[in-house]
Amino acid sequence: MTGGLFLTLSTLLLVQAVSSCPKECWCDSHAKVVDCRGRGLYEIPHKLHAETLELHLQDNHIRGIGSMAFRETPYLRVLDLANNSITMISPSALLGLRSLKTLILANNSIREVDRRLLGSVRNLTHLDLSHNNIGGLPGALADSFHHLTHFSLHYNRLTKLDRTHLDSLGSLQVLHLTSNPWKCDCHMIGLKLWLETFTFKGGVVDGVPCHEPHAMRDRDLRHVPYELFHNCMSTSYSYLFANIQHIERQQRLLRGVPYPSLDAPLDQEPECEPKPKPRPMNLRHAIATVIITGIVCGVVCLMMLAAAVYGCAYAAIMAKYQRELKKREEEAGRIERENTGREREKEQLENAIA
Repeated sequence: MTGGLFLTLSTLLLVQAVSSCPKECWCDSHAKVVDCRGRGLYEIPHKLHAETLELHLQDNHIRGIGSMAFRETPYLRVLDLANNSITMISPSALLGLRSLKTLILANNSIREVDRRLLGSVRNLTHLDLSHNNIGGLPGALADSFHHLTHFSLHYNRLTKLDRTHLDSLGSLQVLHLTSNPWKCDCHMIGLKLWLETFTFKGGVVDGVPCHEPHAMRDRDLRHVPYELFHNCMSTSYSYLFANIQHIERQQRLLRGVPYPSLDAPLDQEPECEPKPKPRPMNLRHAIATVIITGIVCGVVCLMMLAAAVYGCAYAAIMAKYQRELKKREEEAGRIERENTGREREKEQLENAIA
């Protein structure tokens, strides 16, 4: 009797386990992993176990992800959708995945990322959007990723990246940005400042090689001198007072004063006006920079004053020399005339005696 009951329960559990694993996939009930790699799938499989922690769907033919596509797996931690043909993702596709840590969407055909899509997965630590056709990121992207440590954006169509996308990523350790057609103009000053601070604090960046303008092609943005951004009207001011702006922003947030929204429409942005966020360092750097600039300006002024004094002294000496030379010439002419007169008188006297 007991043996029959045990066999019945085992059979029921086996049927339940089999029914919770799609026939196209391989499932590990102990590790709670569902592996559907390279199975020729065109959509997200159904009948997934609710306690699934990892779902591997790479190397398939999935073209789109609909709303609430992963509602059967609310505890999902790893979702890998690399090497598919994804062009469309519903803004609510990831809704409910509050435990998701790793999201891999590499090697697809994604053109844009809706800010609502990633706003529902605020605990991500790894996000891979590489090898797509992404031309820009939503303004509020960074507000959702305070725990993000690895962020991959290489091999896309990004031409610029505002540092406001990165300022809130306080836990970021590795950032991949290479192989994008970066346009290194005034709008990239903010990113340059952020990258310098990020690498100084130990962050890893693979590189930001410029694609435009031609004079900067293949040069890493981090190593381009600020002097080459000569068309930027406020570059120097942005560089000197970046820390002051950062402190002002932090103080406004501490006081509860709302900071201008990143999504707020702008009336008209100048063609070459950089909009960098301040470097997240203390005020000493800005003060030291201002002091050094003052010292340099003072030295230049002293050199100009010395040159002016030297020029005036030289002019005075030359004038005095010319006056003395003219005086000597006049004196020599007077003596010569006197000698000539004496010689004539002498000749006349000799002629008279003779």
